[in-house]
Amino acid sequence: MPSTPASLNVSYISPDWRGVALSNFTLSPFVLDDTLLASVEGFIQGIKFPEGDPRRVQAFQSSAWDAKKVGDQADRSAVHWAGQAIPFGSAEHHQLVGRAVRTRIMQSDGLRSVLVSTQGMTLTHDTGHGSEPAVTSLPASVFCRLLTELRDDLLADGDAT
Repeated sequence: MPSTPASLNVSYISPDWRGVALSNFTLSPFVLDDTLLASVEGFIQGIKFPEGDPRRVQAFQSSAWDAKKVGDQADRSAVHWAGQAIPFGSAEHHQLVGRAVRTRIMQSDGLRSVLVSTQGMTLTHDTGHGSEPAVTSLPASVFCRLLTELRDDLLADGDAT
């Protein structure tokens, strides 16, 4: 019987398909607060623009590098959601992005099963681009902790599917 690897890189460049599936870059539509989003990355990039900005919608309808390119046009002073401007990189910003990650996984039987299948593994996030910026939408440590906590909750509830 093959042994389970000790860790899983949750990233678009992961050699393990489960890491790619759980990545924020992956096209994986979900609904957050009545807004249809193509991917978590699209959400991360789109909220950098105020409501009414056409780049916001463009990002929300994108994934991977397409979404990232749109977000590169933002000033990164705040993110905008539900009529509020939230300081970029703040704990509240990280919580909002974390809620999107959790919502995406909870709305998908397949992603819940994928996450549960990582039981016993340490989840990491290495995008191959060296160290992350000091201020970011979702630090790797926060992302991995969120996924680990969600996996533990699913295992405790027996809610893998």
